[in-house]
Amino acid sequence: MVPMDILKKMFGPARDARPDRSMSEQQQAREWDLRIATCALFLEMASIDDEFSEEERDRILSLIRSELGLSEADAIELVQTTTAELEGALDLWRFTNLINERCGEAEKLRIVEMLWRIVYADGRLEKHEDYLVHKLATLVRLSHRQLIAVKLKVLHGGSG
Repeated sequence: MVPMDILKKMFGPARDARPDRSMSEQQQAREWDLRIATCALFLEMASIDDEFSEEERDRILSLIRSELGLSEADAIELVQTTTAELEGALDLWRFTNLINERCGEAEKLRIVEMLWRIVYADGRLEKHEDYLVHKLATLVRLSHRQLIAVKLKVLHGGSG
């Protein structure tokens, strides 16, 4: 079982938290880049069916605040920054590659769990969403079995 605060550990202190004097600006920038990479997957998942619903938007902001430990203002800033990054991206490889470089299996499973939560924010699974979550799981090097196990966990109300 993955602890609820694994992403907070993975991404370090929230941007609005008091800076850790032992953390360099470069380390803080790397953590922000990882937050952008994760958020990019969330936004892409929410918009894959050309219907970025309020439920999906609210779910993303809620996940960012709770899992990444960001304030409402910083969560909105992250979404805005990520949206701009996505507009300039040809594909998602850059984002998934960063996740592969910096995350272990438990963190990747937690990210995919959050992707499933976004998918089911509107109560249904569309074929485009199903395709994308399978593609993203493959890109972050998770097996089909792991993907389905996390999906079932989400469907049965499991968390963290």
